Amino acid sequence: QVRLVESGGGSVQAGGSLRLSCAVSGYTYYSYCMGWFRQAPGKEREGVATIYTDSTNPYYTDSLKGRFTISQDNAKNTLYLQLDNMKPEDTAVYYCAADRDRPCYPDYVGQFYYNGQGTQVTVSS
Repeated sequence: QVRLVESGGGSVQAGGSLRLSCAVSGYTYYSYCMGWFRQAPGKEREGVATIYTDSTNPYYTDSLKGRFTISQDNAKNTLYLQLDNMKPEDTAVYYCAADRDRPCYPDYVGQFYYNGQGTQVTVSS
């Protein structure tokens, strides 16, 4: 059974930072596209970033590039998302997701086959 478990969310002030983690279990970590998407209340899912498990080349939604960084530790089967210089509009539930078939780009990550339960991020002004 594939399982993705996010952690690291919380409340920060504008300009602050958080690091989200996603622990992956239930399948061989290699050869998947991993990613993050977020969803704010009343809004659609928004792709944030993606990366292949056997790659160091990430893809970002243009509007978030430069403030968010996706990374992974394959030895720990863990995916990360570093959030820096955060803004109130970053407030959302952040989800980790995985897929083997869909294109590995942020536009698709909200449709990935597997995702976790999400972790809440709240940014105050």
